[in-house]
Amino acid sequence: LFHIVAVVIIVVHIVAVVVVVVVVVHMVAVVLLVVRIVAVVIVVGKAALVVFVVATVVVVDIVAVVVVVAVVVVVHIV
Repeated sequence: LFHIVAVVIIVVHIVAVVVVVVVVVHMVAVVLLVVRIVAVVIVVGKAALVVFVVATVVVVDIVAVVVVVAVVVVVHIV
């Protein structure tokens, strides 16, 4: 009887360990997934920021050129 109990206890322990390992692996996987999503969001955010800055610079340049041209034309006409 004692042997059966001992075997059951060992099996339960092994199952418990396996369950714990599976849970931990799942947690790690979830954390990694979250980290990856955050990283992607950060990268996309940086890319969006860069695009925004570049677009702003380009627009400012275009506006500046247009203003300069307009001023030159007006000065020439005057």
